[in-house]
Parts: sequence; C-alpha cells; structure tokens
Amino acid sequence: MKQAKFLVCTIIALNAIFLCSCGSGDQKAADSTADTSTAKKDTVVAAAPVPSGPVLVMTITHKIANYAKWKPAYDSHDSIRLAHGLHNYVIARGIDDSNMVMVAMKMDDASKAKEMGDSKEMKERMKKAGVTGPVSIDYLESIVNDTTAILQTVRVMVKHKVKDWDAWKKSFDSHKQVRIDAGLTDRVVSHTVGDDHNVTVVFAVADVAKAKAFMKSKDLKDKMAEAGVDGPPTIFFYKIAQKY
Repeated sequence: MKQAKFLVCTIIALNAIFLCSCGSGDQKAADSTADTSTAKKDTVVAAAPVPSGPVLVMTITHKIANYAKWKPAYDSHDSIRLAHGLHNYVIARGIDDSNMVMVAMKMDDASKAKEMGDSKEMKERMKKAGVTGPVSIDYLESIVNDTTAILQTVRVMVKHKVKDWDAWKKSFDSHKQVRIDAGLTDRVVSHTVGDDHNVTVVFAVADVAKAKAFMKSKDLKDKMAEAGVDGPPTIFFYKIAQKY
C-alpha cells in the first residue's frame, strides 16, 4: 500500500515538472518571438534622401507645332545623343503654352554636347520634328541638384546674369525662407559651364498663382538687385512630362 502511494506521488511530481518545463519552454519561445519582432521594428530606419552633387546638364527650349508628332521624332534620335555623351533626363511642357518644350539631358562632356548643339544635322532634325521659332540651348553646371522625390511636378526656371557669383549665392541662400513662404522649393542652382555670371535656378512650385505673383513682386525685384542680378530675368513655368 505504501509502495502504491509512493508510485502515485512520484508520477504526479513528474507530471508537474513536465508541465512546468513545457510552460517555461513556451514562454521562452514567446519571449524570443517578441524580442525578434521588437528588434525588427527597431532596426527599420527610413533612409534620408540625399541630394546629388554637381551635375553637367544641357537644356534645349523651343516651341513645337505638335507634341504627338515631335515626341516620337525625339525618341528616335536617342543613339545620336548617346554618341555625344548625352543622357535623357527630363522632358517638360510649358504651363502657359504646352507646345513650349524644354528638354534636359545629363552631359558627360560639355564640348561634345556643344558639338551636337551647333551641328547643322541637329537643326535639320528639329525642323523635321516640327520645331518652330527660336531655339535656346544652355550648357549648365549644377552646383545644387536636389533629386529628392517630391509630389510636385510643376517647376519654374529662372535665368539671369549676376555681377558676382559668390555675392549672389550668399544673398540667394539667405532668402531661402522667403521662397519657402512663396511655396517654392529649391531644386537646381547652376551656372553656365565656364561662366558663373550666367545663372539658372529651378524651383518646385506648390501653387502656380502664388509663385507667379511672387515672381512679379517688388520684394523679389529688390532682393535680386541687392544680390547683384544684372538685367531682367527670363522666367519659364513648366510641368514635367517625362522623367528618365
């Protein structure tokens, strides 16, 4: 009888140890899972976008008769552009006139790009594609080229001459908040390759009407004069049609 009681007690004790062991294992597994989950959350860090540095860009601005006709003609000459070290970057259309087109291409070498831009063959290709009116070509060195992804697709390009690049840049940088208040975000700050007296800046536009009012304001005119801007600026509002 005593032996039977001893056996029963032993079995109960073993079962209790087994159950405790299982519970402890389950808890450890649960704790391990929780720890792993927490670690994963802690290690997910959004990478901050980094604006790219100086870039050489060729821009061509002109009017066309018909975009649907011009675009396939432009695409068909990609191999010619590549042969001159030019890489498709942006195609844009004017806000006020959608047949006013601006093409931006990244340049490997400014001299090779100029060779194409000055060629008779390019003028003939443009004429065939339906380009009308004068053509404006710029070879730019972008000192600031912010490629951070943003929602706005409308831009304004401002071109003007300055008396002194360093003095202008210092003044330009000091008025950044004024531009932000006008709904403008700095995207590109550049000058002509080999000539920092010819400046081109590009801003992303949050509100076209507000931006246009700012561009016509006396405040901006005064700030430009203070910064050493020489002569009236050329202003072009456009919308990105294609980005490569």
